[in-house]
Amino acid sequence: MRQLIWFRTDLRVQDNSALHAALAAGPTFALYLISPGQWQAHDDAPAKVDFWLRNLAELARALQHLNVPLLIRHAETWAEAPKVLRELCHSFGIGAVQVNEEYGLNETLRDRRVTDLLAADGIALRSHLDQLLFRPGSVLTQSGGYFQVYSQFRKVCYQRLHTALPNCLPPPRPQARLEVASDLLPTSVDGFSTPPDSLRERWPAGEAAARERLDAFSVEALWCYEQRRDFPAQAGTSQLSPYLAAGVLSPRQCLHAALRNNQGEFDSGDPGAVSWINELLWREFYKHILAGFPRVSQHRAFRQETEALAWRRAPRELEAWQQGRTGIPIIDAAMRQLLATGWMHNRLRMVVAMFLTKNLLIDWREGERWFMRHLIDGDLAANNGGWQWSASTGTDAAPYFRIFNPINQSQKFDPDGRFLRHWLPELAHLDSRAIHNPAGLGGLFGVAGYPPPLVDLAASRERALAAFGNLSKRVV
Repeated sequence: MRQLIWFRTDLRVQDNSALHAALAAGPTFALYLISPGQWQAHDDAPAKVDFWLRNLAELARALQHLNVPLLIRHAETWAEAPKVLRELCHSFGIGAVQVNEEYGLNETLRDRRVTDLLAADGIALRSHLDQLLFRPGSVLTQSGGYFQVYSQFRKVCYQRLHTALPNCLPPPRPQARLEVASDLLPTSVDGFSTPPDSLRERWPAGEAAARERLDAFSVEALWCYEQRRDFPAQAGTSQLSPYLAAGVLSPRQCLHAALRNNQGEFDSGDPGAVSWINELLWREFYKHILAGFPRVSQHRAFRQETEALAWRRAPRELEAWQQGRTGIPIIDAAMRQLLATGWMHNRLRMVVAMFLTKNLLIDWREGERWFMRHLIDGDLAANNGGWQWSASTGTDAAPYFRIFNPINQSQKFDPDGRFLRHWLPELAHLDSRAIHNPAGLGGLFGVAGYPPPLVDLAASRERALAAFGNLSKRVV
């Protein structure tokens, strides 16, 4: 029986559950849907769409070696996907469609509608666990609910890993050649601009590039990950998030790379390896939250009582934050890094998010949307989870009274100002003390070419504490 693997956020041939199942079941065709209307509705960044297209070209070459033709179809939104899938299955005599599970509300609804329409024609849609180590709904509390605290979730994951470690699949073998040619691949999509060459060069496409980056990190930098991960001027993080978000790497591949360099241990041994595996489990945790609490897919707070927060509407301040013109160097440097590279260091994601939601008291959804529109590694679950953590509206969130002071964060994690000087050349002449807080130099206009601070940090902190405190009184 002819099989169709429908690629989505799983753009690889190695360790791909759906592709493995399809090739084992019969002659296999591959499909990718171009859905610009849906991508725009999801605020997908032009850099991310370009990354998908570049990885799609690498995927097509890998599939060619397996004799699997890649078919390209257009479905403006996912509402059109069932009809497109049905027509394609009829055209090629497909008996079963193989997919890897996705967990957002829109993704779940899309797959349910495709399943129902294909079932009416006797065509099965078979879904597989792939982008996670554990299927949502399989890691639950004793009362049968989804975990809402990461440390408790992690503890159960450790227990599961001790008894049933997920293994990578063997490399796929070529199938017999099919008399069908692959379709021409698009190099751009209407509505999404092409990013600059510098950004593309920073994020090379393809499984080979992703595995090379994974291997280099796990051998050369994993051991010091815990010590270096919070310092944005250092190459202390893996920078694998775009490859995980697009499915060019699997979490199983990442886990086993860490285990190989930690004597098979995941909760003991080298602190760097343990710390990085914990980050993989944070990613896992937020995906489970996405599945267990669909409201977070709908721009709603996890902690529903926080919907009553009195967020400020301050478009001028929001734009200054977006463009890196707040007058707080670490905030501006981080936001300029995002605009230039499509990526931001994880420590700085927390710092800028807390500045927006606490010091500016602007709704976290504004920041979540801006990040998604610019991140090459934009992932609904991780982005939403991170923003709601920083805003104190989410699961396992930071207490509302724990507010990062961005200047202190800058001094602690970029003590010599290397990161600041790279992204803020107008401040490069300042010494390592003054560069963190140019306004502290005094004078009427501060540093020429650099704006004064958008807010007073102490006063804005008190404003945030009052807003959250009032909310607590209302809830009581």
